[in-house]
Amino acid sequence: MRWATYASTATALTLITLKLLAWWMTDSLALLSSLVDSLLDGTASVMMLLAVRHSLVPADREHRFGHGKVEALAALGQACLISGSALFLVFEALRRLFAPAPVSHGELGLAVMAVSLVATFALTRFQNYVVRRTGSVAIRSDALHYLSDLLMNAAVILALVLTSQLGWTLADPLLGLAIAAFIVRGAWRIGVDAYNMLMDRELPDDERRRIVELVRQHSEVLGVHDLKTRTSGRTTFIQLHLEIDGGMTLYRAHAIAEAVEAELQTAFPNAEVTIHQDPHVLSEETPVYS
Repeated sequence: MRWATYASTATALTLITLKLLAWWMTDSLALLSSLVDSLLDGTASVMMLLAVRHSLVPADREHRFGHGKVEALAALGQACLISGSALFLVFEALRRLFAPAPVSHGELGLAVMAVSLVATFALTRFQNYVVRRTGSVAIRSDALHYLSDLLMNAAVILALVLTSQLGWTLADPLLGLAIAAFIVRGAWRIGVDAYNMLMDRELPDDERRRIVELVRQHSEVLGVHDLKTRTSGRTTFIQLHLEIDGGMTLYRAHAIAEAVEAELQTAFPNAEVTIHQDPHVLSEETPVYS
């Protein structure tokens, strides 16, 4: 996760430098939109770097559930930054629609955007690998943002070709508006993911059903109810009530709960499982999902 944030920050800073030079030479709105997005990428990547470093700090006396929600806070901040950049691009594109301007040094802009396309593609591949290994919402939001950048870079290249090679001056602001729409869509998805983590949204239904099935596989488990789940950073929290024979010893009931906990932790790495044992006779009418 740390290496993913380092790669994201380094990529953003490199592209900012290249795009700033190219925009200065071309005066392309599409290239300016890409530069603004890269500036926000840099800011967001630094935020993510700090957030991920803090989220990986182990639980302490003041934060017994860990620091994972820092990732969601950083992702929410990133969504706000991205939305602000989209608003700026809309105003600039509308201004350019009424006062079209030619693009100069189009070849330089195309070269810079080609480099940007390749670098962004390589970064997203690495980020997706990290997300598969860790499930980090911060890295996932950053990867989603850079995936939108891939499409945006392709749109910028198209705008530069149409404007500098074919003289279609309106292509620049129109594609700038399209890029802004892509940015807003990405910001919305990032914001929703962050909000769900901060509000302790339940795991998807298929994963909850999987939890119940794993619990009921134990031969001495007679039922399960009051299942509650949430995520915080890399950690998944699972709480449930286990229904067992009320006549067995406390020692045996504890052993059954530990066996179920081990099964769940195998199926859900980095999970913290809390199990309460109930006599089955007292739990017959209690729903699985409270």
